Amino acid sequence: MAKVLIIEDDLEIINLLEIHLKDLSCEVIKASDGKAGLKKALEQNPDLIILDIALPEMDGIEVCQKIRMHQSTPIIMLTAKSEEIDRVLGLEVGADDYITKPFSVREFIARVKAIFRRTKLIKESISSKNAMLSFEALKVDIEKRKVEIDGDRIELSPKEFELLTLMASHPGKSYSRSDLLRLIWGYDFEGYEHTVNSHINRLRAKIEPDMNHPKYILTTWGIGYKFNEDL
Repeated sequence: MAKVLIIEDDLEIINLLEIHLKDLSCEVIKASDGKAGLKKALEQNPDLIILDIALPEMDGIEVCQKIRMHQSTPIIMLTAKSEEIDRVLGLEVGADDYITKPFSVREFIARVKAIFRRTKLIKESISSKNAMLSFEALKVDIEKRKVEIDGDRIELSPKEFELLTLMASHPGKSYSRSDLLRLIWGYDFEGYEHTVNSHINRLRAKIEPDMNHPKYILTTWGIGYKFNEDL
């Protein structure tokens, strides 16, 4: 049974989401302000967090940032705002998905199922026998979600870490941008292939000795990306 934490101050929305999450056989935990939600997130270690942006005590962006300092739990952000800047900001601070209010129940359920499907795919894609990956200076501890270059800790966002571990677990396998959107983000973001490019660029900036001549994450021309199988 998946454990889902709802951090939302609108009681009607909480009740609506709770009904449909329970229909998916989820255990539901609730918090009505940012500080209480952050406390429950860190104490309860949920499988998914539904997080509103506009919250009393502490806003959703700050809650998301603080959660990401300790956990990689998938987060779906909710907001009444529709501006692109809010969507980008939410995703940049570590949210996995973003839904603008008002939203349909069908859309919400689809997003939740997609998150669970993505989590399962990632777990299946990364073999337990490869809990520690080592490629010359690059070390990836999958269990502890820790990445080091020459012994120095490299801080990656959840999506950057998942991109790295997925590809590093299958050196030489080429992934199209659509493949990575499906596997890492959980479903097809039509028109959002640039999201993959921007995350790959940020990942390269953190782990590559020379951005102009990547050593680890290689471009497969006409397809997408792969991890260097010659290391």
